[in-house]
Amino acid sequence: MDRVVSLLPSTTEIVHALGCGDRLVGRSHECDHPADVRALPVVTEPKAPMAGTSAQIDRQVRAILEQALSVYRVHADVLVELAPTVVLTQSQCEVCAVSADEVQQAVDDHLDGHAEVVALEPNTLEDVLSDVRRVARALHVPDRGERLVADMTARIRAVADRAAGLPTWRVVTLEWINPLMAAGNWMPQLLAAAGGEELFGVAGRHSPWLAWDDVVAADPDAIVVLPCGFDLERTRAEAAVLHDLPGWAELRAVREGRVALTDGNRYFNRPGPRLAESTEILAEILHPDAFAPVHRGDGWEPFPAG
Repeated sequence: MDRVVSLLPSTTEIVHALGCGDRLVGRSHECDHPADVRALPVVTEPKAPMAGTSAQIDRQVRAILEQALSVYRVHADVLVELAPTVVLTQSQCEVCAVSADEVQQAVDDHLDGHAEVVALEPNTLEDVLSDVRRVARALHVPDRGERLVADMTARIRAVADRAAGLPTWRVVTLEWINPLMAAGNWMPQLLAAAGGEELFGVAGRHSPWLAWDDVVAADPDAIVVLPCGFDLERTRAEAAVLHDLPGWAELRAVREGRVALTDGNRYFNRPGPRLAESTEILAEILHPDAFAPVHRGDGWEPFPAG
């Protein structure tokens, strides 16, 4: 049987959704779902503490990247001890996880290349679904991969069908708070399915930095706050600074009560099975009269005007 090391929370969730959780022997420092994966040996760690405010984390990460260094390190000794046959990683974002090149180098140096490195690059929703299939093939369960893709697709399509004909709200999604960043990659597609139009992020492209003046000028109908790696409690604490931005109270989204905080870490930031639930959360936020608040209080909550 395969021995799998997953270096991404999303791939860990994919492995479990495929019914192959018993094959996991190691994880990244961020893998936390389902809860029992926390007992697995940890193979990576960040080179700087990812604590503090959004601004502090941003400065720490930028300082490392400016030195042309990786943000994370691989514990080669743990990797050798685990002797995986499959290592799941990514080549999409150097800030999100250990790079595919570093993982391949570690496998070559310490495992004599005797492990298959599966590097995912989920830039769009279609890529996420393709990556589910890739993981399933690597674990020799392609039929399960097709079933999981079909289930995710059906849930997202069900939201899109119900949202069709409802007002399309112009939305700013905030993937980081200080400095401001909009959500790109798969997020504009999820938003479109839920009846929204992303004003700054573009499907298939990396998330762009935002100037606050541009947000004010756009005057969105809704704002969804989903900082990468932050749970709902931490997002709530960080989002307080938004109240102090000039013109915040005058924005249409604020005046009409369409600003929401979310658990980005569990949902939107992870390109895996829970993107279906993420789409449902967006629909609840944008169209509360048409979608029951199933995830409210757990996946999202309204953000008071001030």
